[in-house]
Amino acid sequence: MVPVIGIDFGTTNSVVARLNPDGTSTTARFGTGDAAQDVFRSVLCFWTEHVRAGGTLSHAAGPAAIEAYIDDPLDSRLMMSLKTYLAQSSFTETRVFGRPFTLERLIALFLRAFLAAAGIDPTGTRIVAGHPVRFAGDFANDQLGAQRLRAAYAEAGMPGVELALEPEGAGYRFARTLTRAATVLIGDFGGGTSDFSVLRFTPGHGVAALGHAGIGIAGDVFDYRIIDRVISPQLGKGGTYSVMGKDLPVPPEYYAQFARWHRLSLMRNPKTLRQIAEVAATAARPQQLRNLITLIEDELGYRLYQVVSAVKAELSANDHSRLVFKHGAIDIDITVARADFETWIAPDLAHLATTVDRALSEANLPADAIDHVFLTGGTSFVPAVRRLFDARFGPEKVTAGGEFVSVAEGLALIGRDRMAP
Repeated sequence: MVPVIGIDFGTTNSVVARLNPDGTSTTARFGTGDAAQDVFRSVLCFWTEHVRAGGTLSHAAGPAAIEAYIDDPLDSRLMMSLKTYLAQSSFTETRVFGRPFTLERLIALFLRAFLAAAGIDPTGTRIVAGHPVRFAGDFANDQLGAQRLRAAYAEAGMPGVELALEPEGAGYRFARTLTRAATVLIGDFGGGTSDFSVLRFTPGHGVAALGHAGIGIAGDVFDYRIIDRVISPQLGKGGTYSVMGKDLPVPPEYYAQFARWHRLSLMRNPKTLRQIAEVAATAARPQQLRNLITLIEDELGYRLYQVVSAVKAELSANDHSRLVFKHGAIDIDITVARADFETWIAPDLAHLATTVDRALSEANLPADAIDHVFLTGGTSFVPAVRRLFDARFGPEKVTAGGEFVSVAEGLALIGRDRMAP
């Protein structure tokens, strides 16, 4: 039998699943032991070596890219969210240390490294890759996005790739349990975006996309809400410093960079660090700002986000979670209540609800016309998110599962069924 794999190339994380001999699908694991994960971060990092000999350009993908960037953030270039540019005709190429790269080539570099890390040789393999119902961007050209995605796979050595809708992959295993035609709302919560698609599944006749809407609110934004309310105040946010006898607020822009962990590295320059040190010299709580400097200098942003993400996950199962972050003089040990967390994300939940409304509007359907709701992605397990859908559609209609892997595993199953006689 021809090997089949499903690839979910995501904005934040990517997943690949293999079709097993018994017709089931399982995802590849990255890392070893307890640290092994189903997901591979969708990032690239470039740096130069042997500059005097002409500048050899090196690159890494996924966790190795993050490590390379943390080791030398000022002399490397980190690339994230490559997928969001696929349908943007204004993006033709970028230069990395003076060398031109098309978007297709960048994605191809990532895909090759991604499959190599998974131990997969795509040669002679049937590949089903996901693509969104609507590509990202205000003026997205969906046809261009699909064309570029195919070209990227071809450049990565996978010219015969087949495309399938990501929400179809997400709900495919679920949809196969349907005995009659049904209209299904698929909620796919990623790290950077949340996408809602209304699909019509008809057994024996495939799937039709009826409506879609997406928004840049998902797991990373929820993480930032915890950082902003719990961590940043411990690092000087909301405090004051003195200038000529007058109290002024500590500049809030220092903490805006926490929205993305890698942006903290942009602050690791002499001018910014000197400015923070000058503010600390007359601050009401100088040690907090000195701790901020330590966080920046010691490149602790990624580690901080890992701690916060674990707290968020624990709050999905418990009413409280203990956030502990210690390094040098930094000593943060605070209990976070789920009730507080839900208050912090309330405006984000309202935006998610509005986005669901837009998907229904595009499908020209009322909420009661939805037969089933299938939610996937880590954020779907946040109780406040689940309640939003329970209240809107009825808890009996709402199913969640697959967390990060349902799209890739569903794509592999689609590949299996497409081969069926």
